[in-house]
Amino acid sequence: MSDQPPLLSVRALRKDFPLKAGLFARDAPVVHAVDGVSFDIAAGETLGLVGESGCGKSTTGRCILRLITLSSGEIWFQGRDVTNLEGEELRGLRRDMQIIFQDPFASLNPRHTVRSIIGEALIIHRLAGNRRELEDRVVELLETVGLQSDHLHRFPHEFSGGQRQRIGIARALAVQPKMIVCDEPVSALDVSIQAQVINLLEELQERLGLTYLFIAHDLSVVEHISDRVAVMYLGRVMEIAPADVLYDNPRHPYTEALLSAVPIPDPQVKRRRIMLQGEVPNPIRPPPGCHFHPRCPLAEARCSREVPQLRQNTAGHWVACHVRG
Repeated sequence: MSDQPPLLSVRALRKDFPLKAGLFARDAPVVHAVDGVSFDIAAGETLGLVGESGCGKSTTGRCILRLITLSSGEIWFQGRDVTNLEGEELRGLRRDMQIIFQDPFASLNPRHTVRSIIGEALIIHRLAGNRRELEDRVVELLETVGLQSDHLHRFPHEFSGGQRQRIGIARALAVQPKMIVCDEPVSALDVSIQAQVINLLEELQERLGLTYLFIAHDLSVVEHISDRVAVMYLGRVMEIAPADVLYDNPRHPYTEALLSAVPIPDPQVKRRRIMLQGEVPNPIRPPPGCHFHPRCPLAEARCSREVPQLRQNTAGHWVACHVRG
């Protein structure tokens, strides 16, 4: 991390989703999807955001992009509070922050050609003066992500999954953003294709100076691409650390359990598998205190009463744990 102000700052972000109440219910239940998340991302950095399915990773990314309205908290981008932007100001923010979606089959309009899919953002933000400029720019973007100019007038169904994800990356790059939220961009792809897409993202970051929030549940993928990693559990951040530090010396019991499940290709290396007891609690009624305490092998009495704050354990290593914080 540099001494420069962070490109993105998230403070006490919360997002609740109210559900429909039953016929005889007094109050509608609420899903606490994101529960007080805070972190910074420096310019040019990749922050990996990991955790089990349903922990709030994607919701966090969509709140940052203002694709969904947050319940409370603050989002600062380039030193500016963008939490409540609307209209033209919000549209301006869209140029600086883009997203690559998880499913390349569902995120591209099957009725549109590649030219229309990528060129739409250029038209909306008035980045192409005429038809010729538009097509030249789309071709340039296709070649940037490893596709060819003759793909311009094809439809999404004519491409493989990896090629579709490259089209999604080209669409995100069209408006020359400063930051991209990568929402599990390789989870729907074959392993061999995953490596190609990850390498492409790293090359683009180095060439264009991009900043990534890389959301994933595959810790081996996150380790490869991330500078730092934040671990989420049931809507809260449990640990943040540089990638090499987190993987070599995890402090939070939940992070330890996650890493123990990652396969090691060397048969000579043995890792003790940590089996957590019970199931992930219901986000409608999360446990009091530390959300992880019902499954934590180190839990103490106060873990069920007091919410642990994210504290710096060592330089750059933050842990939300009463026992190890």
